[in-house]
Amino acid sequence: MEQTSFIRRFSRHKLGTLSFFILCIISFAAIFAPVLAPFDPNEIVGGFGKAPTSEFLLGTDQVGRDVLSRLLYGTRISLMVGFLATIISSAVGIFLGLLAGYFGGPLDMVIMRFTDMVMSFPYILLVLVAAAIFQPGLWTMILILGFVDWPQMARLVRGNVLSIREKNYVKASKVAGMSHAYILFSEILPNTVAPILIYGTSVVAISMLDEAALSFLGMGIKPPQASLGNMLNGAQSLSILTSKPWLWLPPGLMILLLVMSVNFIGDALRDAFDPNQS
Repeated sequence: MEQTSFIRRFSRHKLGTLSFFILCIISFAAIFAPVLAPFDPNEIVGGFGKAPTSEFLLGTDQVGRDVLSRLLYGTRISLMVGFLATIISSAVGIFLGLLAGYFGGPLDMVIMRFTDMVMSFPYILLVLVAAAIFQPGLWTMILILGFVDWPQMARLVRGNVLSIREKNYVKASKVAGMSHAYILFSEILPNTVAPILIYGTSVVAISMLDEAALSFLGMGIKPPQASLGNMLNGAQSLSILTSKPWLWLPPGLMILLLVMSVNFIGDALRDAFDPNQS
């Protein structure tokens, strides 16, 4: 019954529902890029910077690679970075937030001061420095973003745990002699899922934008491997911007579509988890 109510509240958010289906279609295309892509994304298959034709639906880039094939593979990279970085940052943030909120005292103070210290650094500067130190690549990018995005999640979880630990059912579990691990992961964590999922959608969007930005700056995914960011990097000259829009419009629109879809899904989740939404 509760699940039906959740789906009904979610479906009432029209943009969120539409975004969910759009994201599913894009994800399907990205997952099956090796099947759907008409050419190898790194192979020179046509003329340099040729306009779209029946053979090359989105044209070719400056070195003759198929733009559509690179777009599919680049979207796969963005989705991988967005979701895997969010999983890592959520795991770290949830674990530290649970410990800080539940045990309190000196442990809470140490974890929160460390969290404040990480948050005191300019976010983009921290990412840029980490990207400059470590060898650029897909997994480097995922790990960097995953271990930089966790402080807000930790603070969010801690705030919820401070409230939940005073509930009667948690106190009853303590009196019954249940272990701390049982209380944390069976009693408290399930009741923090809603804010975690809602905030997690924004982390996915931010991670995808960060990957695109770092790849655009040449500090993320390196060519010839395709990513939406380095596709834009190769199309930044004025002549390309004005005369060859097929080189920058597809990756730019794909980034916009991905980020907007994830954000609208987050809005829909917020409404769906709200019990006041009848």
